[in-house]
Parts: sequence; C-alpha cells; structure tokens
Amino acid sequence: MSQNIYVAGNNGMVGSAIIRRLQQNDTNTIITANRNELDLTNQQAVNYFFTQNDIDQVYLAAAKVGGIHANNEYPAEFIYQNLMIEANVIHAAHSHGVQKLLFLGSSCIYPKLATQPMTEVSLLTGTLEATNEPYAIAKIAGIKLCESYNRQYGRDYRSVMPTNLYGENDNFHPKNSHVIPALMRRLHEAKLNNDAKVSVWGSGKPMREFLYVDDMAEASIHVMNLDQKTYQAHTQTMLSHINVGTGIDCTIREMAETMAEVVGFEGELAFDATKSDGTPRKLLDISRLEKLGWKASTQLKEGLKFTYQWFLANQDKFRA
Repeated sequence: MSQNIYVAGNNGMVGSAIIRRLQQNDTNTIITANRNELDLTNQQAVNYFFTQNDIDQVYLAAAKVGGIHANNEYPAEFIYQNLMIEANVIHAAHSHGVQKLLFLGSSCIYPKLATQPMTEVSLLTGTLEATNEPYAIAKIAGIKLCESYNRQYGRDYRSVMPTNLYGENDNFHPKNSHVIPALMRRLHEAKLNNDAKVSVWGSGKPMREFLYVDDMAEASIHVMNLDQKTYQAHTQTMLSHINVGTGIDCTIREMAETMAEVVGFEGELAFDATKSDGTPRKLLDISRLEKLGWKASTQLKEGLKFTYQWFLANQDKFRA
C-alpha cells in the first residue's frame, strides 16, 4: 500500500538511514525538508508544512544530539530545541489527522543506576545521569506526548528507545560528537600523523551497548508497521515505548581496542580517568522487541568497518 511518509531529520544519521530503508519500497512517497526549508522549532512553520503536505506516517528522527562534552557545554540548547521539535511535530501531526507516528528517543531516559539490563518499566524510577539530564528530560517528554495523544485522541503514536547508535552520516566532530565517531576520527588522524598514543575520555571501564544505525532504521520501520493489536499485545498497552538494541555490551576500552584494530592505529590508547565516565553501565532489555519479531544483525566490529569505510569516502566533510 502506498504511503506518504514524512521523515523529520532526514539529513541526520538516523533519519537518512530510515530513508535508505524506506526507499527499498518503490510505492512509498518520502517527504523531507532540510533545516533551511523548515525550522522544526518554529510552531507556525511546522504547522504550515503539514498543511501543505498529505502525510500518512511520520518518523520523528530530528533532534539535537551530542556526546558528554556537548551535553555539558550546551544544556539549554539540548532541552529547548528537543522539546520544541517534538512538541511542534507531534501536535501538528495530530492536528492534521496523521494517525501513525514513530518518535525516536534514547536510552538515556532511564535512571543512572537502573537495574541492568534496563527494562521499559524502569522509566521514571530513579535519578537521571547528570551529564545528559536536560536531553533525557526532553526525550521523556516526547514519550509522554505520544502517550497523551494516544490516551486522549486515540492516536497510534509509538516510541522507540535506541541504545548508543553509530554509522553512516554520524557527527565526527572531535569534541561534540558521541564516543564512536569522535574516537574514530582521532584514531584516524593519529595514524596519519604517526602519533604514539591517543587519549580516550574516561577510565575505559563503563559498559556500553552499540547499535549500527541501519539496524536501527530496520527496527523503526518494523515497529511502525506492526498492526495495532500485535503491538498492544506485546507492550501491554498502547501507551508503552520499546527498547531497541543488541542486548550485548562491552567496556569502552574493549570498543576502543576494536576501533583501533579497524582503523589500523598501532599506538597506545591512553585513558584519561580525570574525565567523566557518565553512567556506569547502559544495557537495554530488548526482550519486548524480540517478541515482536525483530533482532539486530550487525556485529560491532562489522559495523565499525562499514562506518570507517564511509568515513574514508567522506572525510573531506570533516576537515574543517
């Protein structure tokens, strides 16, 4: 069945991956608008955009994202921009009769010391990690927006909470990006410069789960297109969100060592324990999603190879 599908955040890592997947179905009409064409923090502009387009589904992948450094430096931008984007898009979708929407959140919504692996029911049961609390609160608000429109208006707005994502079209800024792209760029440049060592933020001890972005896109489309009875049967209620991950984690040290092997950096990895580690461990319980018929297929080393190949082919974008 032909669908008019709006992907908000089409130039971002997740949005572009969702589009690549959607394009495999020739019957889909994909609707996009870049930042120069549509400011998602502007309610009037978003409402006008929905007026001008006949939209059946919305993938809300637009967000302001970044690593620990960026979250620490720009907390106001992280909470304000994410709140405005999700509020404007979700409300406009409802106002213009869009019945199906998928909101993409983050595993940072869960308490810092949540029982591992983290289940969906652990939301709002404890204190958040301080370094990304503004971002987490905005993402929690997005979940509750979807729940509220479902409860009050009978909409079918679903939320997926991915673990740490990486892959094609990631942000490779050396300071403001997440750990995998930031470290990949530093290791690559260190290899070119024949540096003896590369500094890695933190002790290397925290445990993290990493998901290749094309797997995330596949999971998002899978969840969006589940029939409502099946979805509700496994989520207990139309209000619930769903975790998306691999179910496997590793230490930051292990990830960094694998990354060095992929990049070909043979020097020393120097872990700077004076820098914040963030949450000790972040592993998602993905049993709900597996019962709904989806499981990740890309192993970490394989995903890092794909990502590094893309980085090499596009590194002119990152030299500034």
